[in-house]
Amino acid sequence: QVRLAESGGGLVQAGGSLRLSCAASGRAFGTNDLNWYRQAPGKEREFVAGINWIGTRTYADSVKGRFTISRDFAKNTVDLQMNNLKPEDTAIYYCNVPTSGDWGQGTQVTVSS
Repeated sequence: QVRLAESGGGLVQAGGSLRLSCAASGRAFGTNDLNWYRQAPGKEREFVAGINWIGTRTYADSVKGRFTISRDFAKNTVDLQMNNLKPEDTAIYYCNVPTSGDWGQGTQVTVSS
């Protein structure tokens, strides 16, 4: 089982940027697809971005053009660069390995207006 640890969350003003990182321990990501999800208060967890082993990226419509997902095989990390943040991006952000069902503990992102 892989252990996932997210970092990089915080409080930022609207229009600002944050970079989230998810590090794996216990086992390498290997060629697994990797995802970022988020869950806002009172809402269901939703898909944000995903990347496969050859670098093909997918994004939720709400973040296209603002967020960029990337992975580093050597560091065993998956990052989420978030630009032009909006108050509606406020949520707990989680990384996920869909094939194994592993989730991190999440990192809080709060965007003030």
